[in-house]
Amino acid sequence: MGRRDQLTVEEAADGAGPPDRLPQIREVTNRILAVPVRPKRSRRLPEELGVIVALGLLVGLIGAIKPAFVDPNTLLNLTASNAFVGILSLGMVFLLAMREIDLSIGWMFNFSAVIAALAIRNGLDPFIAAALGIAFGAVLGLFNGFLAVGLRLPVLIVTLGTLSMYRGLSLVVNESRAVVPPREVRDGPFFEVLTADLPGGIPVVSVVFITLAVLLHIVLHKTRFGYRTLAVGSNPEAARLAGIPIGRTKIQVLVLMGAVSGLSGVLFVGFRGAVDPNSGADFLLPVIAAVIIGGTPLAGGAGTIFGTLIGVLIIGVIGSGVVFLGIDAVWSTFVTGLVIVVAVGVDQLVRQRRKHSGERAQDSI
Repeated sequence: MGRRDQLTVEEAADGAGPPDRLPQIREVTNRILAVPVRPKRSRRLPEELGVIVALGLLVGLIGAIKPAFVDPNTLLNLTASNAFVGILSLGMVFLLAMREIDLSIGWMFNFSAVIAALAIRNGLDPFIAAALGIAFGAVLGLFNGFLAVGLRLPVLIVTLGTLSMYRGLSLVVNESRAVVPPREVRDGPFFEVLTADLPGGIPVVSVVFITLAVLLHIVLHKTRFGYRTLAVGSNPEAARLAGIPIGRTKIQVLVLMGAVSGLSGVLFVGFRGAVDPNSGADFLLPVIAAVIIGGTPLAGGAGTIFGTLIGVLIIGVIGSGVVFLGIDAVWSTFVTGLVIVVAVGVDQLVRQRRKHSGERAQDSI
């Protein structure tokens, strides 16, 4: 082919050339456009990597000072004792992802546990009583949802009131005394299962906690309900315009939170064998701390279940580590608060950095 018969890339791109060569121009142009452009692959590290490293460093530091702390039995018992706060934290992820906070979780936990324990003491089968406690917690969450949506108030404000309502009703029902099922019932299968250890010394309640974390991770990231929850938290107005029922989604999340509180409460009764009037009263701070430390932002629109699981363990390690190191236990509350402040500050810095990086990338286009 001679020079006159050849078509340069510049001619194809510019559409230059005589009219009789237009078919050739189109052919070369299509060939150029058909060349695939391979996007650069960026390796993203897991979102939970930071909290996993923090947990490892914390356990290693305390273990270096007090080697007994890293004994497998000690660590397994730590997971069991923090499973109840952990289960509540898993439910709180959905609320924070939706830019909401439920202040009544501790007393939904307590009230549900009291109802289940009273039912067992009055002769109801413990397994049926456990189902009753979970359903009762869901009803409490439903009440929160109806108030929040019906009055068009933030969940924070609504649960500030229902917190006192649930606490007062629980104290009335249990007559301000611990509710203890009869000994013959506590020797039965329900209590034996929840206090048992699986092979390897793994507590059953820890297995329930981890299993629930896996299930709720799937619900949050693989289902329509989870998508709607994240969408509402990311941009409520855009979610509304997209046809997402914001009010119904908020009610569903609060019902889930109530059911999770009920589940944690009945597990507590089965594991401890009783529930006292103040059980769960101090759960709110560690629950919120675990969720924030785990990586769920206060701004909503995102949530990490597995990060929260690690955050629960960090809170548990702080509480147990303070005791192991011989420090007054009251300092654990201070340390927990300090960790929350640090976690929120780091989260804000990371967000600002990502925002600036995104703006620079957009300017360079």
